Amino acid sequence: MKNHSKLTIAAIAAVGLLGLSGCAAGSSGNTGGDTGEKMDVTIAVFNGWDEGIATSWLWKTILEEKGYTVELENADVAPVFEGLSSGDYDFTTDVWLPNTHESYIEEYGDEIVELGAWNDESKLTVAVNEDAPIDSLAELADNADLFGNRIVGIEPGAGLTAAMEDSVIPTYGLEGMEFLTSSTAAMLAELKAATDAGENVVVTLWEPHRAYGQFPVKNLEDPEGALGGTETINVFSSKDFAENSPQAAEWLEGFKMDTETLYSLETAMFIDYEGDDYGPVVEQWIADNQEYVDSLTK
Repeated sequence: MKNHSKLTIAAIAAVGLLGLSGCAAGSSGNTGGDTGEKMDVTIAVFNGWDEGIATSWLWKTILEEKGYTVELENADVAPVFEGLSSGDYDFTTDVWLPNTHESYIEEYGDEIVELGAWNDESKLTVAVNEDAPIDSLAELADNADLFGNRIVGIEPGAGLTAAMEDSVIPTYGLEGMEFLTSSTAAMLAELKAATDAGENVVVTLWEPHRAYGQFPVKNLEDPEGALGGTETINVFSSKDFAENSPQAAEWLEGFKMDTETLYSLETAMFIDYEGDDYGPVVEQWIADNQEYVDSLTK
């Protein structure tokens, strides 16, 4: 989270320059010529959520090519919403609605702004190895011992975790299974280890996710609808973002990316590449998909 003393420094600087420039006293950061566009942008990225990491790096690269200075800040879900509401972050690309992040919208909705949905093909899932002997959540309780009586989850504060605890586990009588929560990275490590060893495993997941192209897994059917239906993935911003950076906000309002295109980007970043310096990878992906990327800033 950014140091709030920056606000005080910016205010003092603005007062000192009053009368020496035509800029408004409340403006700060790099601005785009005569447009007044604030060119310093901070994108908040949910820890472990690949679609958010991928789209954040995409927009970081796009905006930097347009002259912006862009910082990515990784955080858990709750601090992201808090940071958006306080103006510490400018926007995030990974808010799931209507169910996954519903509680955060109820808490922070009046202090943040929805810019738009960029994907409407997403859903929460519970997945197992593709050769597992069951196909439905309704079968899991009776076969819990085949999975070591464990469900491997992700971060404790995630909306998916809340859906499991509040809906899936009581609906399907899974209270006798241990529900492990720590991080998305830990869940993926467990998934890789189990599938590599040919062992049964059950994990919480979501689509779109690179795991479906990386590991031999299948979704368990959810006949009771405990995980909810299809969701949208949305861009949310601070209240001041559209006023301070109207051009960037306009581009994000028009942002659309279907699941096939997202998988292409995630594959390039997380499957075909093993490092964490995603800049060159995203630049190459943009070059390979230039027509689509150009359409995002028309």
